[in-house]
Amino acid sequence: MAGSIAASLRAHGRLRAQELRVAGLVRPGFEAVRQAFEENFERRGELGAACAVYLRGEKVVDLWGGVRDAATCEPWREDTMALVFSATKGLASLAIALAHSRGLIDFDERVSTYWPEFAQAGKGAITVRQLLAHQAGLFALDERPDARLVADPERLAAVLARQKPAWPAGTRQAYHAITVGLYQGELLRRVDPARRTLGRFFQEELATPLGLEFYIRLPPSIPDARLAPLFRSGRMPLRMLLTMPPALAIAGMNPRSRLRRALQGSELPEQCARGVYARDLEIPAGGGVGTARAMARAYGVFAAGGKELGLREETLRQLMAPPVRPVRGFRDACLKVEIAYALGFAKPSAGYPWGHPSAFGAPGAGGSFGFADPHAGIGFGYVPNRMGMHLDDPRAAALRRAVYGSIGVEDPYRG
Repeated sequence: MAGSIAASLRAHGRLRAQELRVAGLVRPGFEAVRQAFEENFERRGELGAACAVYLRGEKVVDLWGGVRDAATCEPWREDTMALVFSATKGLASLAIALAHSRGLIDFDERVSTYWPEFAQAGKGAITVRQLLAHQAGLFALDERPDARLVADPERLAAVLARQKPAWPAGTRQAYHAITVGLYQGELLRRVDPARRTLGRFFQEELATPLGLEFYIRLPPSIPDARLAPLFRSGRMPLRMLLTMPPALAIAGMNPRSRLRRALQGSELPEQCARGVYARDLEIPAGGGVGTARAMARAYGVFAAGGKELGLREETLRQLMAPPVRPVRGFRDACLKVEIAYALGFAKPSAGYPWGHPSAFGAPGAGGSFGFADPHAGIGFGYVPNRMGMHLDDPRAAALRRAVYGSIGVEDPYRG
């Protein structure tokens, strides 16, 4: 598929070479990142994208290029934003970490301490840490999370509270694809003195102070002209079989699988009548819209110690710590692969060594990725509009390799 999207558009006379040009900056020493970004267009089928990197608090990469909208061939601009699906989990979890830093949440406390109704259906002993690590057995809801349910916090809280877990907490890991964000949102609403939603807390406590153009609740004020519609090529099931681990691909195609149940609600961010993405709807596990620059800046602040936000050293230490292994190991019961989670974030592992073991972040369906690597001092963000079909997207992987290579680290997991 490499290069096929751009080649097809060129063949139909819809795309000129200048429309794939790359703009932005790289600091001296990071030229390899620009080269990798350009190669994504030339060799890896990129359509439109942006990538940004902060190193020890300073912006060293800020690139964008290609096409914002495949239907019109309008260019991707400096302020273009896109839906990043599960990469949103990382930004939402930064908000939870900030709540921990301010003494509102203890990761090892029971969820029911803050939210008594949560104790229903045998969930009284589940800790915040287990919930955020996808180890609570709450990967799906008996009542499908549609837009009306998600938009009604009180009704949603009741549905979440009465849900029965699939197994005892801490015994297995199962990707809480949508539910982890819903539970995070209600937990934060319970502990925040202002009773703010997670999206509002993120906006007021992180996005505004740091100048981030990223929204967990996309407001009506953002014009469609700034948003990049996602582009999906045909033959998706076949592509999944060719690019995904076989067990994951089969789970993704089986309508009765745990994964498909966990993904209920993942369609909501794109279901809208007035624009490119849904407005005024909070899906903290998969509905974030923003720039790569914003993602890199947020993670870069945490990687550099978080002084701009008053982050406590203890909170950062918790984020950097190794994940707690469930009884049956890290083979995920939904994803059917080995992958580790902690405190709402994905963590590097021997099988998925995307950063130093102290790093924390989140990939998103289609290829987006954001992470902090405090060991290296890196904050990274990548946002595309062509939906890839890989567990570790080759475009993001190429950019990560170039970033680490630029600071002299060939194997970040062991470096």
